[in-house]
Amino acid sequence: MAATTKKPLKLPKVEIFTDGACSGNPGPGGWGVLLRMGETERELYGGETLTTNNRMELMAAIQALEAMKRPVEAVLTTDSQYVRNGVMTWMKGWKARGWVTADRKPVKNVDLWQRLDAATVPHKIRWEWTRGHAGHAENERVDELARKGLREFGRGLAPAEAS
Repeated sequence: MAATTKKPLKLPKVEIFTDGACSGNPGPGGWGVLLRMGETERELYGGETLTTNNRMELMAAIQALEAMKRPVEAVLTTDSQYVRNGVMTWMKGWKARGWVTADRKPVKNVDLWQRLDAATVPHKIRWEWTRGHAGHAENERVDELARKGLREFGRGLAPAEAS
C-alpha cells in the first residue's frame, strides 16, 4: 500500500486591526475592528456602558476573531501592549497556573482572556503592535470605530456592523 501525504490546508489570509476606547476608566467604552481579506473590508464596532480601556481592547480582538466563519491565517495589529503581551507572553503561564498571575493573584479580566484564548484556537495568528495615534491609517480608522461604539452604546444601541 502506498503512503499518501496530505497537503497542508491553505488558510485564507486576513488582516485584522483592533482598538478599544474608554471615557473614564472605568466608564462607557467602545471597541472597533477592521477586517481585510484582499480588497474586501468589513468594519465592526460596539461598546459597553461601564467598562475599562483594557476590556475594550480585549473585546476588539475577541470580536474580530469570533467574526471569522472558518479558520484563517491572520495578522492582528493592535495598539495595545496589554493585549499583545498577554497573548504572546503572559497567557501561557496564567493557564499553567490555573489563571493566576506569577504572584498568585487572580488574572484581571480573566473572563475575556479565556474567551480570547478560545477564539484563537482555530486560527494561525501573528500578533503585531503599532503605536496608537501615530498616523497608521488602519489604526486611526479602528480608533474612530471604537469611539463610535462608545458614543452609540452610550445612547443604548447594541454593537453593530458598520455600513
